[in-house]
Amino acid sequence: MILKKSDAKAYVDIQKRSGKKTVFTNGCFDILHRGHIEYLTAAKSLGDVLVVGLNSDSSVKKLKGETRPLNTESDRAYVLDALKAVDVVVIFEEDTAEKIIDFIKPDVYAKGGDYTLETLPEAKVVASYGGKTELLNFVEGYSTTGIIEKMTL
Repeated sequence: MILKKSDAKAYVDIQKRSGKKTVFTNGCFDILHRGHIEYLTAAKSLGDVLVVGLNSDSSVKKLKGETRPLNTESDRAYVLDALKAVDVVVIFEEDTAEKIIDFIKPDVYAKGGDYTLETLPEAKVVASYGGKTELLNFVEGYSTTGIIEKMTL
């Protein structure tokens, strides 16, 4: 399901009341590749419901440069929503997921192993309400930037 922020929060609240563990992760997911699939599958394994926060087109431009994203936020959301590991996709405008995490308050926040708890501003937000941050293994050799570089050779 692709939901607005308020609907995503309501959905998560219902799942929690039903005793389900909610997991949140986020990213740009511009060109989906094997690294993304392995990462999202691992994130889903941490709970019952996986919510993916998707950076909006404007936030991707700020993070990755003027030539990105290659795919629009609506197209990226559509592709993510089609994956069996993903239960909810929610688009957010900010550069980091701190605000949306604080709003939705998932039980677990999952992020790639290329981060540390010290370099991840969202980890402090998650800890503030008693949630848990999990760093997942980084899948070497897979990146959207790497794919783009190969295409331009």
